[in-house]
Amino acid sequence: MENDKPVAWYRRADDAIGAWLLAALLVITLVNVFVRYFTDQSFAWTEELSSFLMLVMCLAGSASAITRDSHIRVEFFFEAADPGRRAGFEKFSTLANALFFFGLGLLSAMMAWDEFRFGDTSPAIGLPKWWYSIWLPIFCAILCTRSLQRFQQIQRPHGQAAEKDAP
Repeated sequence: MENDKPVAWYRRADDAIGAWLLAALLVITLVNVFVRYFTDQSFAWTEELSSFLMLVMCLAGSASAITRDSHIRVEFFFEAADPGRRAGFEKFSTLANALFFFGLGLLSAMMAWDEFRFGDTSPAIGLPKWWYSIWLPIFCAILCTRSLQRFQQIQRPHGQAAEKDAP
């Protein structure tokens, strides 16, 4: 299954990004808890940074779920369908996913451009807001690409398809 090496690489990359983001979120939260406990002060910037990291971590997890075909779906309809209809459902949902993330990426890129153009800054740290929002179109492009890769994977004959739970 030489063709499945890129899929396994993407999965490892998505998982590693998610793990690093979770570790950063943990460290930032722990620092804030200790500072608040020992000094009765709070770092306002940790709230802002934590929200950003949660969003990016969610998007990285979504990319990993797409490559594993483990996104939620209404199993009642999927399991009740014959194999031909299941394939149709899967193709439709994968293309709908790609279309959704393409549209979201386009709109969020326009939002990031407006924040850049107008010089909006974040409330706690005062950083340019586009530093945060530029990651949404980037991850939307990744998610759109992962969805199209998944669609291509479903199109292959059954003997060439990757194992669902392969690393």
